[in-house]
Amino acid sequence: MIKKEAYIFLNGEINIEDKFYKELFLEQRDIYCADGGIKFCEALNIVPKEIWGDLDSSDEKIIKKYKEKGSEIKKFPADKDFTDGELLIDYVISKGYEKVYLLGALGGRIDHELTNINLLSKYEELTILTEKEVVFFIGRKYTINNRKFSTVSFIPMSDKVKGLTLEGFKYPLNNYNLLRGESRCMSNILISDKGEISYDEGQLLCVINLM
Repeated sequence: MIKKEAYIFLNGEINIEDKFYKELFLEQRDIYCADGGIKFCEALNIVPKEIWGDLDSSDEKIIKKYKEKGSEIKKFPADKDFTDGELLIDYVISKGYEKVYLLGALGGRIDHELTNINLLSKYEELTILTEKEVVFFIGRKYTINNRKFSTVSFIPMSDKVKGLTLEGFKYPLNNYNLLRGESRCMSNILISDKGEISYDEGQLLCVINLM
């Protein structure tokens, strides 16, 4: 059975005081936590379905509390081939969710942050969500709806993004070859009710500013 959405808390940075998280109605969502991400559930008073990790970044009292509330705890050894986050992401996606949102994926250690961004290229269902931005990989054709006047950046994650075309933006492109390291597609502005993006080859990261 196809499930619509799941949310995964990682151990990065979240401004839990921001009303953005309350407006997500997370208490009504399918919530999962990777190790230290449990502190955000604690602060937001949310009970996750499952908590995964070696638990070296989690308070034992909080883990015990959520176990008593019905959360399933899956503990792994500290020495393993994958991060707690990747293990959990792979599992959650295997359960048939159409969209999986990562919360707390940015901030904190830069190596974790870059790894989390890199994981977006592995799972098309995956999106990083913060109170400030939405981050995801774009397929060969994509439409951004209902984001008029938003600032949108496109970052090449391959040596070349071939044949990039942008329509509905302040700075449009037509069949442009965007090279790795170029900043030409930073801070574009959507001036239409929808933005059309297409390209022929490569990997393209999109960042939509929510502020």
